[in-house]
Amino acid sequence: MQTLSAQLQQVAALPADRLMTMPGAFYTCEDQFKREAAGVLRRGWHCLGRADEVREAGDFFTAQVLNEPLIVVRQTDGDIAVLANVCRHRGMPLAEGRGSTKRFVCSYHAWAYDLDGGLLRAARMKNAGFDAKNCSLHRHNIQLWNGFIYVNLDADALPFDHPALDKLLANYQSADFKIAHVAEEVWNTNWKCLVENFMEGYHLSVVHPETLHSYTPTGLARKLEGGDGFTSYAANYPKDIPSRGLGAPNLTEDERLRSTLFSVFPTQVASQAASLLVSLFLFPLNAGQVRVKWTLSTYGDDLDADTVAARVKLWEEVNQEDREKLERMQVALGSDYALSGPLAGDDYEGTIRDFQLWLAAQYRI
Repeated sequence: MQTLSAQLQQVAALPADRLMTMPGAFYTCEDQFKREAAGVLRRGWHCLGRADEVREAGDFFTAQVLNEPLIVVRQTDGDIAVLANVCRHRGMPLAEGRGSTKRFVCSYHAWAYDLDGGLLRAARMKNAGFDAKNCSLHRHNIQLWNGFIYVNLDADALPFDHPALDKLLANYQSADFKIAHVAEEVWNTNWKCLVENFMEGYHLSVVHPETLHSYTPTGLARKLEGGDGFTSYAANYPKDIPSRGLGAPNLTEDERLRSTLFSVFPTQVASQAASLLVSLFLFPLNAGQVRVKWTLSTYGDDLDADTVAARVKLWEEVNQEDREKLERMQVALGSDYALSGPLAGDDYEGTIRDFQLWLAAQYRI
């Protein structure tokens, strides 16, 4: 463990023309994952999904970040809350999956809670020390940004603030995109491998020759903004491809001719295009598994139903191509010979460097 921590600091300190990857143990060691869970992940802002997944009062979905089961719910006042999905009586989960409800009723002893987590009823509770006001569900630290819902398990977390990323995405009007597809699955890979894979253009033409190469070839990838807690790059389109939608009115021609890929560390990666927004929300389970929720959202009426269905199918194929590669790599990363290797240039793997720098800083906190 000390060796991996020291090596991360050494890699982060390398000069820009001599960048290296971390060794395989950084992605396969269970003790390393436990350390991340207690520090980097416990302190991080985790994206749970899109705000329009809970459009009306009572709409909810459940999630789990590390060992914390959560309910994301639209309250009667219109605000969104993230509640602990744990009954205050004996610890039973109150909800599963997604749906709509007027109240959350425990299936074990019928304790009932309103949409803001307050206890409404506890049948036959005669305990002299019982006080309903002290039995509300815990409300987690929440942030809404560009139509996304974030939670932080640390009540004293630093504010969620990414002004450079705000500026980069401003013209897309991401908050106005409406959800068209939601899916979840478990990938047998380390969560950091998935972040690094999604956020580099070096693999695009090799791993996705039929799905992505024709309109986001590796050779046109260009690094964009990186900073404290995020990174980004442009997957540029050839100028002769057909229009992929106009998008928001203030988009520049360059913005219409690229997908702007960004990551909000530690566990969100996304592809923002003029008319399509795809985001992957990562929920690490252990060193070799991560639950992946992904959503596809569209801008206005730019894309008809057939086009949306085709884009969903395309992204299912893209995700499957990445998943197959990452699951194979996860096995090989357990080798004694999975050593550090050189990173490609800034436009191709500079985003991995941003991730390394952020991780190294988290271990110094």
